[in-house]
Amino acid sequence: MATPPSEPSEALMLFDGVCNFCSGSVLFILKRSQGSALRFAAMQTAAGQAWLSELSLPLEHYETFALVEDGQVHVKSQGVLRLTRHMSRPWPTIGLLVGIAPRRLLDWLYDRVARNRYRILGRKTQCFVPTPAMRARFLP
Repeated sequence: MATPPSEPSEALMLFDGVCNFCSGSVLFILKRSQGSALRFAAMQTAAGQAWLSELSLPLEHYETFALVEDGQVHVKSQGVLRLTRHMSRPWPTIGLLVGIAPRRLLDWLYDRVARNRYRILGRKTQCFVPTPAMRARFLP
């Protein structure tokens, strides 16, 4: 089983690999996090399931993605805001500005999108498969 990263620069994003919205978010983040130690794992993979189990998160019916960073897990809006720190400008600044809003409001907005993500962009029949160029950023 994988162990949580010990360095803040080493982070792992666990995402719903059959969700088109989530997979699109990963592609968006990949393009804007060149040189970052940020790694990715679909929740449906063996590595993703091991992490979910380690973190005591649901092994199916995913309601949020998870960002594991510096030995802590961040979910919902706080995970999104922390993700921006791994991205190129202007995203860290945008994350700081959005983070001024109350967490309850941000989580409420996050929950609305999360509950409707399959309706917004649909879902795949199989888990997201990274291209060979992306593969180094994904856990096996």
